[in-house]
Amino acid sequence: MSAVDIASAAAPVAAQAKAPRKRPKLSETWWRHIVGIVACIVALLPMWFVISAAFDSSQSISSTSLFPASWTVHNFGRLLHNDIPSAGGSGTISEPFLHWYANTMIVATVAALCTVIISAWAAYAFSRFRFKGRRMGMLALLLVQMFPQLLLVVAIYLVILNVGGIYPVVSLNSYAALILVYLGGAMGVNTWLMKGFFDTIPKELDESARVDGATPAQIFWGVVLPLALPILAVIFLWSFIFALNEYAIASVLMQTNDHYTLPVGLRGFINGNYSTYWGYFAAAALMAAIPAVALFAWLQRFIVSGLAQGAVKG
Repeated sequence: MSAVDIASAAAPVAAQAKAPRKRPKLSETWWRHIVGIVACIVALLPMWFVISAAFDSSQSISSTSLFPASWTVHNFGRLLHNDIPSAGGSGTISEPFLHWYANTMIVATVAALCTVIISAWAAYAFSRFRFKGRRMGMLALLLVQMFPQLLLVVAIYLVILNVGGIYPVVSLNSYAALILVYLGGAMGVNTWLMKGFFDTIPKELDESARVDGATPAQIFWGVVLPLALPILAVIFLWSFIFALNEYAIASVLMQTNDHYTLPVGLRGFINGNYSTYWGYFAAAALMAAIPAVALFAWLQRFIVSGLAQGAVKG
């Protein structure tokens, strides 16, 4: 058989392979749509109750329904202007909501950036280099994650208390101490996930750059990291959301009102310190979710590819 005959015989097969797949009919996939709709309702129903409480003039959680009985936007305005009525109605209480908000954004952003950088350094070393103690180090990072950070609150408090007496920059009630604690709690799983992604990047790229005269630092910053943007985005998003929502450790380390993060400060609205202000609490929760939602929308193109490729190898 000549080459022409082989090409002519392979042409229909290639054309069939490139033919677009037929879109499934609704009659065949209707149950998938139902499952998806039910899942969305289950996921969004709690959020809808929070939205309803945020726009309801009553401050009672028991009276919250799917739709507010009386719509209002004063919950948001009073939070932004630090002008919340006191429980007795004789005055107002001034709580620095915007200050808490700024504290949280600073801590979450710095902690997420540092987590990405340090995890990338550690993951690159575990992925590309072979050294004594490599396997034991990776197992140690994995075993540390078995113990929740909440169990270490007392130890963390004592460590920060004693270290702060020597280095005041990481003392109690300092943002640096809180960021360092967040970094320690997130390093293990993030390093493992990023190491799995680095393993999928061909090592031949490193060798090619090395032949061209690139230094190890240039290979890391100029070759590997640009290809690892999906997993970097995933790690940054996870770390940011963790620091944004974390309450237990921040409530122990942050001890004055002006240093509170948002979860710690908002606790006063529902534990009876001032009164039971569920409307203001819900409004603040919605405003706190805006940065996370915006960040997720901005990084969404990286989320799926980063999670899928990072789980290929371990």
